[in-house]
Amino acid sequence: MRIAFGGIHTECSTYSPVLMAVEDFRLIRGEGLLSFDYFDFLPTEGVQLLPLLHARAVPGGPVSRKAYEHFKADFLQRLEASLPLDGLYLAMHGAMNVEGMDDAEGDWISAARAVVGPDCLVSASYDLHGNVSQRIIDQLDIFAAYRTAPHIDVRETMVRAWTMLVEALEGGPRPGVAWAKVPVLLPGERTSTEDQPAKSLYEALPAYDRRPGVRDANLMVGYVWADEPRATACAVVTGTEKEAAAEAAREIAEGYWAARENFSFGPVTGPLPAMLDAAEQATTRPIILADSADNPTGGGVGDRADVLNALIARGFEDGLIAGICDRPAVEACFAAGEGAVIDLKVGGSLDPSSRPAEIEAVVLRLDDPGDAAERQAVVRTGGITIVLSARRRPYHNLSDFARLGLDPKTVRLLVVKSGYLSPDLAPIANPNLMALTEGVVNQDIPALASHRRSRPAFPFDRDFDYSPDVRFSARWS
Repeated sequence: MRIAFGGIHTECSTYSPVLMAVEDFRLIRGEGLLSFDYFDFLPTEGVQLLPLLHARAVPGGPVSRKAYEHFKADFLQRLEASLPLDGLYLAMHGAMNVEGMDDAEGDWISAARAVVGPDCLVSASYDLHGNVSQRIIDQLDIFAAYRTAPHIDVRETMVRAWTMLVEALEGGPRPGVAWAKVPVLLPGERTSTEDQPAKSLYEALPAYDRRPGVRDANLMVGYVWADEPRATACAVVTGTEKEAAAEAAREIAEGYWAARENFSFGPVTGPLPAMLDAAEQATTRPIILADSADNPTGGGVGDRADVLNALIARGFEDGLIAGICDRPAVEACFAAGEGAVIDLKVGGSLDPSSRPAEIEAVVLRLDDPGDAAERQAVVRTGGITIVLSARRRPYHNLSDFARLGLDPKTVRLLVVKSGYLSPDLAPIANPNLMALTEGVVNQDIPALASHRRSRPAFPFDRDFDYSPDVRFSARWS
């Protein structure tokens, strides 16, 4: 059987002023996907794999229309050249926003369906923070989404989506998709599957998979920082029997709706001054403080210096901030060289609403992997060490620090631009604090500008009733 694969994967805050361009994506084309470890689970026996294109970027602001059209045209050209096809597998995120466009994934998947035709089976894997629409569902035969946040089941989810596709093509029952919107929009920081009630809701999903007529059950939290009509939570079920899939979708939707008031932050959470007070009073280490509203993996800009300014004002000692995106500051460090003492303006290089920190800094370390956009610099001002990056990026893995000769386990306070902590950092946090900071992915959800969302929706609205309206893919006849 002939199966093509590829996709596009990113998450976009419509509140961010920074458009994503072509160079912000890691782009792998054609045969390069066959050796890319992201897809190394794909079998070769009995399947002719036809690699297309996969574009992935650290979450951020909307994707520029020019970049999106560039990727889409390349993808569709490769897809057309791969015809005829039995199946198409799309590895997506689901929360991409493109300037001047609603429902970017709907546009991408619809365009792919138009190329492959009605007889080809199409399967998609999604992040549980993706947004879904009827337009998307209508093009699909199979859907599977992550069941963990932090996302530790990415590979498992991709295997689910792929396996259902192969089994259907090998003669199994033809699948279809049912879904039900849930008018709830909560941030990932309040719906982590490490905490209740999300933990129980997601742990219940595999039991639905074992029901006759149900293949794969999913609860989508959605992406709250996208002010667009399709932004919503929903239940999505892949099944082989309509009634069974509809009942599963209805139950999942009702369960999420019933729990809507019970979601809360997992770590100790509060305004930045209160969290810094707690850090100063703590006698343990390392304290890890999450700068939640500037988290690049949630769509934050990643260049705010609010926490740095606050620590300087307090005269804090033995702090490590990783990191702040500021390419001009990184270039100034490289021009000065290691060991130099220089005046630096740190932060606010991308988001003009953020106030930079003006410091005198010692350049401790320079990291140059060969591409100016990938450079990093480690500097110190007073008792605070700062990691500066030339591009927007997170520092969520211990290997990120080891590369720079840093050990976060030994510092008194580690500040990372994050919401819930990554699987690498969470075990060493002692304690874990989350600051409700300012930024384009801030946690004050009811106060977000909401001009284009479907309403009513919790927590923007509270006084309304809800009953699931289960709908099917147009392909499930």
